[in-house]
Amino acid sequence: MQLLFDKIDLPGLNTLDVYRRELGGYEMLSRAFEMEPADVLSQLQASGLRGRGGAGFAMGTKASFLPKGDMDKYVVCNADESEPGTFKDRELMQKNPHLLLEGLAIAAHAVGANKAYIFIRGEYELQATILEAALEEAKAANLLGALDLWVHRGAGAYICGEETALLDALEGKRGNPRLKPPFPAVQGLYRGPTLINNVETLMNAPIILRMGGDEYAKIGTERSTGTKVVSVSGCVQRPGNYEIELGVPSRDIIYGLAGGPDEGRTIKFWFPGGSSAPVLPGTDEYLDLPYDFESMAKAGSMLGSGAIIVVDDAVPVVDVALKTAKFYRHESCGKCTPCREGTNWTVKMLERIDSGEATPMDLDIMASICDQIMGNCLCVLGDAMAMPIASMIKHFRDEFEAHIEAARERRGLGLGIPQVNRDDHAGQTDMLDPSGDGARVTVH
Repeated sequence: MQLLFDKIDLPGLNTLDVYRRELGGYEMLSRAFEMEPADVLSQLQASGLRGRGGAGFAMGTKASFLPKGDMDKYVVCNADESEPGTFKDRELMQKNPHLLLEGLAIAAHAVGANKAYIFIRGEYELQATILEAALEEAKAANLLGALDLWVHRGAGAYICGEETALLDALEGKRGNPRLKPPFPAVQGLYRGPTLINNVETLMNAPIILRMGGDEYAKIGTERSTGTKVVSVSGCVQRPGNYEIELGVPSRDIIYGLAGGPDEGRTIKFWFPGGSSAPVLPGTDEYLDLPYDFESMAKAGSMLGSGAIIVVDDAVPVVDVALKTAKFYRHESCGKCTPCREGTNWTVKMLERIDSGEATPMDLDIMASICDQIMGNCLCVLGDAMAMPIASMIKHFRDEFEAHIEAARERRGLGLGIPQVNRDDHAGQTDMLDPSGDGARVTVH
């Protein structure tokens, strides 16, 4: 079923004339203007639509948090698509920008907002230009009513994908996450009530009004309704964006749509929701899981932004871990200590593993660092590094240890101390003898 990708490759769909002629563009916005805001909001809530940007929070519920009143209220579209492996919003904005504008205006009417912004990452120069042209067409045709809508180009920072850092950037400040509460729904942009949603989330609003919230909720699973645009990349034969119905087996996406890995290769592991999601092994147990929010969470990962990154058996897990950690170290804003220091420590320890300076004990220290990062930062950037790294250690510890020993052998350092200070045996207790003969030495 194609909802967002309906006629997506039609030439000229980015123009107002083609959008109105082929997809009935702005008909649903006109219908929304004839409805009470509460009725529009009710349809969004009935649809069960969950946020498509990463957190998966129900859009209708989020919108209902905004207070009533005549104050300035804002809707902000988060188009700062910076999660490695995610490129769905880029295609949607480039090929069908008017659907985003219509969806944003419907959301603004539902919450009583009079001002709106599309915050698009600075690297998306082509998409920003297309959006600006579409916005000029919509304003010239007086289709947006009294809504004051603008496209704002970011300066290129991963942290600005975090909603409160995005708001700071919109206000002309350095993009740093804010302490919550207060939450943006109560005190967001310019201290006014603000609804923040992802590109794909907002583009579903006209579709929901056309179908009806209850009908939309019949698509997918009970708690993961609708379709999802999934970006598949990595070790697959047909990488790209695919619109799927939530709840289909993950195998159907990776093998059926994306072609799976090259002949002779097997999947070692895969990221279900972008580089910040904990990895899952490429075994039947995980590949046969339904691709929806609940199933991914129960498996110990998350659906996230819907970016599947496939890693086959030719790629060392240490290489993936090091590249992932380096990215998040570079993108950390440095505001809070666990993230600033923890990402740097993790990179240094992975470099020690790769260079042959580490021992298996370093894996325990690194896992401990990840554990201390998670849940202790102002935003989830620290968690975004810690979760995948910790999951790689959990699922592929043997490969990490083999990598350590091979690197030490190359340097002529001999075997590392095996099984030292691991788990419940950490601290001042008996350890295995470095000679490896099984004897124990007592540490005082």
